[in-house]
Amino acid sequence: MIKISPSVLACDFSKLGEEVARVEDGGADLLHLDVMDGIFVPNITFGAPIISAIRKKSALFFDVHLMITTPARYIDDFVKAGADLITIHYESCDNHIEVLKAIRAAGVKASISIKPATPAFILEPLLEYVDMVLVMTVEPGFGGQAFIPETMDSVRTVAQMIQQKGLNVDIEVDGGITPETIKIAYDAGARVFVAGSSVFKAPDAADAIAALRRAVE
Repeated sequence: MIKISPSVLACDFSKLGEEVARVEDGGADLLHLDVMDGIFVPNITFGAPIISAIRKKSALFFDVHLMITTPARYIDDFVKAGADLITIHYESCDNHIEVLKAIRAAGVKASISIKPATPAFILEPLLEYVDMVLVMTVEPGFGGQAFIPETMDSVRTVAQMIQQKGLNVDIEVDGGITPETIKIAYDAGARVFVAGSSVFKAPDAADAIAALRRAVE
């Protein structure tokens, strides 16, 4: 069973509510919300107020990806805005366990992400504190990038560590996910797929999401 999480980073922001409804009606399982501060990554997107506004219009599971420095400062804001899961980056802070515990204590699911160059084995001590691991399959910061095949080594490493520990932790991948690349990531162990351009840039979101599902059948 796979889950598709369209990234609003690729949507038409002038029609944000309509775009979210389009993927929700099209069969999306989650909605991926990329929060960027222009410091941790070289781009600025949106914050908690925008997520709060979308929450009023959507029943989708909100997959909130914080690409920001010292994320502990804003956990409460994003929980109040309607996040169902919050992902922090391993590279964004030093107090990972403390932040992950705070996310769970706030009543939402916790996730941690690594950039393509970060070795996956460093996540091993954190796996018991997360519900999901997000492996970036592009350099975080901008949508529309090409899938980096070498990141599948990280997916396989994470999958092996999860299995060895007997944990129930999802693996998500984000970046360059298309009907051509999703099977590669699925075979490596991913089950949650962030798809931005391949869904939001498609004329029919339902057809695009269905094509992703068919590619791993």
